[in-house]
Amino acid sequence: MHIVPPNGKPLIFEFGGLVLDRVAHDKALVELAASKGAKFLLGNRVEGVKGNSVLLEDGRKLEGRVIVGAGGNNDPIRRQFWNEDSMNIPVKFILMSGNHTDAVELHFGSMAPGGYAWVFPKESGSNIGVGIQRSMSLGKSLNRYSEEFFSRFKGDILFSGAGSLPMSGTIENFVKGNCVLVGDAAGMVLPSNGAGITIAMIGGRIAGLSIVRHLKEGSPLEEYQLHWERQMGRVMRNSMRSFKIGSLIFRLPDWLLNIAFNRFTRGIIWRAVTCRRMFWII
Repeated sequence: MHIVPPNGKPLIFEFGGLVLDRVAHDKALVELAASKGAKFLLGNRVEGVKGNSVLLEDGRKLEGRVIVGAGGNNDPIRRQFWNEDSMNIPVKFILMSGNHTDAVELHFGSMAPGGYAWVFPKESGSNIGVGIQRSMSLGKSLNRYSEEFFSRFKGDILFSGAGSLPMSGTIENFVKGNCVLVGDAAGMVLPSNGAGITIAMIGGRIAGLSIVRHLKEGSPLEEYQLHWERQMGRVMRNSMRSFKIGSLIFRLPDWLLNIAFNRFTRGIIWRAVTCRRMFWII
């Protein structure tokens, strides 16, 4: 992994991981769920929940003893029952043909104020993207920032996409009544690095096991949050702390960031990105 300040001179770290083909990954999850009995109602919108009923836009009702909101940061169940706001960072990305890097790159500085830009190598190109904090963008749009960063690279644009990430950590309560939130809907994104797939799958597993125990043994649904806290609570708190400190540091001008990213601070930076305590004692 390369952590890249504005001057382009990276701090280089050994980093083990797997770059996914996200489309193939999601397709495999859909097929696995379908093989276990899940049914997909494509082209249907959820209007809301009333008791054990999920109300669809076309007037139909679906019944469920437990209702799970897994619809991202704009999940309709969260909108209905939770009034908790998250800091949503807008992101824009492209898939571009060509060879641009042999490492996972995270770029920090004025090209992505309050967030970061990235370049992830893929089998036949790169995933290149930008995420910013609007409050630090000086009135400049995400489109402008992304176009400027994308212009650094050569190749054909194969796909483009956009969205937003909840970056203020998990919400206070994952469960209300018979409704449960998971993934981005529950704020399960690590703020210091934007990672969401792994912890959402961990959260989904914990939620699924807790729901089974609730239905079979009568245990409270709230056990879901207790098990999540035991397994992921410390990681999330470390990541939130690093994000808050980073948001202050990234207000500095580029020339100061260049000085701040050095061989003496590399250990602190790496601990922040990997969701450990930045300074060992706090």
